[in-house]
Amino acid sequence: MTVVEKLRPRARAASTAWFVSPFAVLLAVWLIAIPAFDVSARTFPSAPAVWSAFVDLATDGDLTSHVLTSLGRVFAGAGIAVVVGVPFGLLMGMSAGLSAFFAPLLRFSVALAGIAWIPLATLWLGYGNNAVVFVVFNAVFFAIVYNSMLGVRQTSTSLLRAARSLGASRWRMFWEIYLPGALPNIVTGARVGLGFAWRGLIAAEIIATSTGLGYTLFLARQYYETDVIILMMILIGILWLIMDRLILAPLERRTVQRWSAERRERA
Repeated sequence: MTVVEKLRPRARAASTAWFVSPFAVLLAVWLIAIPAFDVSARTFPSAPAVWSAFVDLATDGDLTSHVLTSLGRVFAGAGIAVVVGVPFGLLMGMSAGLSAFFAPLLRFSVALAGIAWIPLATLWLGYGNNAVVFVVFNAVFFAIVYNSMLGVRQTSTSLLRAARSLGASRWRMFWEIYLPGALPNIVTGARVGLGFAWRGLIAAEIIATSTGLGYTLFLARQYYETDVIILMMILIGILWLIMDRLILAPLERRTVQRWSAERRERA
């Protein structure tokens, strides 16, 4: 084992400890401040109360059901957004005409993405799962389209000239030049879009469904169950961090390292 390989686990442990440290400080302040200032449970719950709420919900199975329901909606909406948004964004990047026509609409729609679509989603699709998935789709779609288009525009000019001089068809250019070259931007767009997706999901679940983490959070508010409200907020944050740190961030690093290196070699 080389020195570099020996140092990697230590570096990862140090990075993890540094990442966790602010949460540990926040937890310590929470544990000390609530009893010290005698804060009412109706105003803000204690950490043990939130843990007790977690145990109760996990024991009766409701928590698992709500978590899986919310995750399913996020993955469904985001998956559809990627399938539709990536080709559309790449085509916009490849065609100056398409880009000029749709760019104003894209900028206009960015401010309306996600939550603003909830009223229409419930009118068109009714209250339920489809409306929530539609809202998540809208939250992710525009970030994916914009970053896909940006990735095409950042493709090496010399690489494009070389491919054209070799007679590459537009179809081959799409699959072998533009799509691989835009992958770092596409992953970045997915990472940004999924952050928006969770916001849209929670808002849509509060209004349009009777299941999911957002609905549980809203229901707890009606009964002044602040321990459940804080628990849902913590779970939403943890789920997003797991997706971001364990899936999206490593994927972004790998695509950036690989395709940036290939761009430099080809340039």
